[in-house]
Amino acid sequence: MKLNSFRVLASVLISASVIATAPASLAAETTVMKLSHQFPSSTGPDGDFRDQLAQRFAAEVEQKTGGSLKIEIYSGSSLMKTKSQFSALRKGTLDLSVLPLAYGGGEVPEVTITLMPALVRSYEQGLRWKTAPIGQELEKILEAKGMKILTWVWQAGGIASRGEPVIKPADMKGLKVRGGDRSMDLLINGAGGAATNLPSSEIYSAMSTGVLDAALTSSTSLISYRLNEVAKAVTTARGKTFWFMFEPLLISMDAWNRLTPEQQKVVTEVGASLESFAMEGAKRDDQRLAEVYAASGDKVVDMDDATFEEWVAIAMETSYKHFEENVKNGKALMDMARSVK
Repeated sequence: MKLNSFRVLASVLISASVIATAPASLAAETTVMKLSHQFPSSTGPDGDFRDQLAQRFAAEVEQKTGGSLKIEIYSGSSLMKTKSQFSALRKGTLDLSVLPLAYGGGEVPEVTITLMPALVRSYEQGLRWKTAPIGQELEKILEAKGMKILTWVWQAGGIASRGEPVIKPADMKGLKVRGGDRSMDLLINGAGGAATNLPSSEIYSAMSTGVLDAALTSSTSLISYRLNEVAKAVTTARGKTFWFMFEPLLISMDAWNRLTPEQQKVVTEVGASLESFAMEGAKRDDQRLAEVYAASGDKVVDMDDATFEEWVAIAMETSYKHFEENVKNGKALMDMARSVK
């Protein structure tokens, strides 16, 4: 009995010693979260900056939490379908996403303001939403619906077409066009086009088969999805453009609430630190877009001030009016957005 008691005591002491001397990285529990997005994987400096943003975020968060928080990235909608991501964030079945927020307009109509034609006219203006009443109200709405903004990302966009360039509203008459959400669809229809709603990741197939004649999307998507291969012309975003979309890095509130206060502090700080990287990447792609399409033999054009104002006039009578009349507090939200200069 004494011998058995001695052995038990020795075993306990040895176990305690091992635990005490184990590396902190082994002793600490690791939380693993999944980040899904629709964009192509990036392996080089010219890759999709949105995937690069996700990779940087994951690497910095893991390093700054000492490995206690690890983020797995699923690019190219490999984890779930593009249009399922917004709902999954709300329900907590997806932890994080770099997501065009307007995709969620069917569930949360207020977010269609983040792709309202000509409402945002520069990257700097868009980023100023963050600290303005419109940004604070948007964050409040999203958190009540189950998600939280970590990185504010805006992107300008252009128009790729299978035929002649689409510059003026008159150029869109009779064309089947992808806009991106309800607000852009109303603008397209108001210009005499026929709007078709599908995610950026499906534009290539739709244009190659004739389902679409033209498509509005971000400069980065116009490049990353190789739409130059199925287009003959592009209207760039390097000058004037009525297409600015909010594509933030989001975390579900369910995932946020599972984090420790220290981890929450890290993901918040890392997320904010990547906003300048995102803006630089988006601006670079606005310029690179023209080079990529010109190299493919496509016609490259820009929009001037007078043409831009033609689009604004249509937007006011279609998209703006619909939002203000059909979305809860729509008029107040539009007033807050328009107050940001």
